[in-house]
Amino acid sequence: MTWWAWLVLGAVLLGAELFAVDAQFYLVFLGVSAAIVGLATLFGVVMPEWAQWLAFAVVSLLFFLTFRKTLYDKMRSGGQGFENTIAGDSVTVTDDLAPGSNARAKYRGSEWTIRNVGDATIGAGSRAKVVKADGVTLHVEAE
Repeated sequence: MTWWAWLVLGAVLLGAELFAVDAQFYLVFLGVSAAIVGLATLFGVVMPEWAQWLAFAVVSLLFFLTFRKTLYDKMRSGGQGFENTIAGDSVTVTDDLAPGSNARAKYRGSEWTIRNVGDATIGAGSRAKVVKADGVTLHVEAE
């Protein structure tokens, strides 16, 4: 098949999975495999048609065996296992921060409001551990 036919096949399979059928990610990996064979052909990998189909089957099986179950379980579990928590990270406090007080600190390239929820004052220039995030406020305590 020509490179563009593989890409069209890949797009049709991806579209069928995403818009019409709940095929439990089988069509996604078939579509990606077809796109990979099409791109390989486009970039000069010359294969007879039987080798293209063989490559398509091998890449599809590789994806099924390595990624499908994990990805499907993660997607169906409501995001469990993909926790995006910042608890336990550290921030540098620029000014003295008494218990119960708020200040501003840079964290991940942005300015955040931090609140000392611990019992001890956090000195300027020292590190504080993030306990939890409440909106745009980081609750911290001395490390």
